Amino acid sequence: MMRRVDSNRALRELVLACASGLLIQAAFGASCKTESQMNAVDRDALSIAARSLIRAVQSGDVQNLQTNTIAQVAADFGGIAASVQTLKPLVQQSTIIINNLYFLDASTEPAGNARTEFFCGTPVVVMNFNGLPPGTYALALAHATGVPQPQQISLVLSKSAENRWMLAGFFARPMLDAGHNGIWYWTSARAFAQKKMNWDAWFYYHLAANLLEPVDFLTSVNLQKLQHETDQVRPDNLPGAKPLIISANGSTYQVTGIDTSSALGSLDLEVNYIPSPAQADQLRDPPSARKQVMDVMTSILALHPEVHDAFHGIWVHASQGDASLFSLELPMDQIAALPAPGSISSSIAR
Repeated sequence: MMRRVDSNRALRELVLACASGLLIQAAFGASCKTESQMNAVDRDALSIAARSLIRAVQSGDVQNLQTNTIAQVAADFGGIAASVQTLKPLVQQSTIIINNLYFLDASTEPAGNARTEFFCGTPVVVMNFNGLPPGTYALALAHATGVPQPQQISLVLSKSAENRWMLAGFFARPMLDAGHNGIWYWTSARAFAQKKMNWDAWFYYHLAANLLEPVDFLTSVNLQKLQHETDQVRPDNLPGAKPLIISANGSTYQVTGIDTSSALGSLDLEVNYIPSPAQADQLRDPPSARKQVMDVMTSILALHPEVHDAFHGIWVHASQGDASLFSLELPMDQIAALPAPGSISSSIAR
């Protein structure tokens, strides 16, 4: 799948935090105004600034963007510059729609505050920032549509001493994956969950979150509901901190990651494993390599036959460190037609 694009290290240190806990209106702390609560002058100034910055993204004008960025972020601008160059061909011909504007007043917050929270509107939208200096900020959430790969573009803005809105954070995320939006994946995930097809549900819920969350530091009632539903279906045997060990036909495979990918157009289940030294030797011979990764494919499908209905195929990568030794993608019907493993089991490594 297309991965999320965010900005550079300085920005992450400034703003990136994940909202958590109950959505309870605080009686203290920084204040927030939604677009409807702003006066016309503030709303228009913020909208104009956001559109101007997004136009610079559309044209790939990195210098203009950096000039209109706060000093702390502009000093380490490489991440944003790379993101803009990646995004430019996707959004150059798009129509920009500003969906939401939030005015964030942290001017009376004490310096050195570890965490600043904003509670915005009804239903409540919560934003959490780490290490946010006292000041006046804004968040602009926009959609770039009318193009094959529509994008969400989110800008964190900071008001300068000269009352200019400057870029303080830049985030871009796709609105579609394999041709479907977040609502479609959420609805499909619920259908899989009802059928106890938890592997399918788990990955579809994650796709929904990837497409529906504009930024990591914002949450809402709906996003919390999505997270709760996701937690309810989490499979027990997913690789994470420890690999998943699959044993099939006398061979053992150390699976380090399972995710989704639409890099080839359709939605595939993507599997990464680390071959043993003997398996790495086999990967030097193309026929042996092909058989080895197909054994991984058939093992995954035998252990979790429900993935046949949710994914176009399985894409397997055999890697050592940063080096890819062999990879292969096959459609589900071709994998299902291969001989099934005679003896198979799986467990999380201890």
